[in-house]
Amino acid sequence: MSVTLKLWNPTAREIADVVGGKIVTINGADENTKVTGIATSSSEGGEGVMFCAIKGSRADGADFIPEAASLGTSCVLSARIPASAEEIGTPLALIVVDDVIRALGTLAAKYRDRSRATFVAVTGSVGKTTTKEMIASVASTQLKTHKTKGNFNNELGLPLTLFELEPDDKVSVIELGMSNLGEIEYMSKIVRPDIAIITNIGTSHLATLGTRENICRAKMEICAGMGESGVLILNADEPLLYSEYLKADRRPKLMSVFNRNGDFRAVNIRTKPNGSTFDMIYSDKVATNVEVSVPGKHNVYNALAAFSVGIVLGLDVDNIRKGITSYLGTKMRQSIYDVGGITVIDDCYNASPESMRAAIDVLTAQAEKTGGAPAALLGDMLELGDYSRLLHDQLGQYAAAAKVSKLFCYGKMSDVVAEAAIKKGIRAENVFVCLDTRDPQTMAEMILNSVSEGDVLLVKASRGVHAEKVIEILKKKKTKRAPAKK
Repeated sequence: MSVTLKLWNPTAREIADVVGGKIVTINGADENTKVTGIATSSSEGGEGVMFCAIKGSRADGADFIPEAASLGTSCVLSARIPASAEEIGTPLALIVVDDVIRALGTLAAKYRDRSRATFVAVTGSVGKTTTKEMIASVASTQLKTHKTKGNFNNELGLPLTLFELEPDDKVSVIELGMSNLGEIEYMSKIVRPDIAIITNIGTSHLATLGTRENICRAKMEICAGMGESGVLILNADEPLLYSEYLKADRRPKLMSVFNRNGDFRAVNIRTKPNGSTFDMIYSDKVATNVEVSVPGKHNVYNALAAFSVGIVLGLDVDNIRKGITSYLGTKMRQSIYDVGGITVIDDCYNASPESMRAAIDVLTAQAEKTGGAPAALLGDMLELGDYSRLLHDQLGQYAAAAKVSKLFCYGKMSDVVAEAAIKKGIRAENVFVCLDTRDPQTMAEMILNSVSEGDVLLVKASRGVHAEKVIEILKKKKTKRAPAKK
């Protein structure tokens, strides 16, 4: 990835001073040459671009420094000087640090100081990306808004996101992800959010954190970089977060559907297959008929979060409404489309027990709307640790209780899901198992041989399962689109 720096063009010397690095110059390089861009790939090197030589699991970026230099790069951030440096025939300033990614974080924090935007940080076990996108949709109705692209929400993605800030940005919506304690604290201190929101506490990352209480602790680290005037918004319907509210010295704002103590409450929720409508109570006021254009009751919470942030930002209520209604979802996050007469709900981006249940609810609502039979490809949910078997068992039970007519179980835990579903009532001949996620062809053939035109198929799994490959095969096999039902 490469980024053009529009807020500040530091020199190699200035960067070294900020990150505490040592400069080594080759071939008479000038330490005062300005850096106008940052690249993490040597192939994106060029004049004014600083190449960040990151060491990965498969390759060490330092070995590619000569390639970046050959493309015109004259500044490099690296943990070591490669032996091939002597062969570089152009001027090159190497900033040597202990940890390139941490150095980028330090530089990004300094870069963030140049922005006058209001920073909104979003985290949570489920729905943080959709919430981030909805907040950005709301803010952009009145203010130039910068946001995290895709899932650039980790220790490397965050600095690259901040380097994309522009001088006229008024709001920056930043997503913070994590896999262990300390990670959100580190990133919060870089972002220093003015507004922070925690959507929920789920069961993702039980493998590393062990308990939901530890997951809550990790999410609450979002407060680490907030100043005294910062506003924290918590989901009051999550008992662990409400407990944090009760013991806080400076009370956060609360959003809720059920908890009557919420500062922002979504009430009178009316769900439809293609969205929801709710009324919003806030500051002794009511905004009626707020429309959400993406299906699932869980998206009411995402819209509630966006509405809450919009109010804190001081936005016009009509514009907040427009921003929520205009959000239509992102790729592989509950995209609904036709594949040869089958309605496919493509939700392959990620999965947790909570998001799986929400997606099954969307499936059954969509099937009820169209009159088709509800079918589901449910792939493995990763990072659940010792709870994996139990939570996959519960997933199979939930699918059966929701009256999923045909169930396609995909991954190492698929036999657990299948057995639970059969025990709870799905006929054995309507349950299909493929243990090997390296074989999407077999899974696709099972679906093609079992699902009929007019049926609705949910495809959902953790990102590492790559369930989208099954959809790709389905599209190739069913190239003729079925006529729309009258």
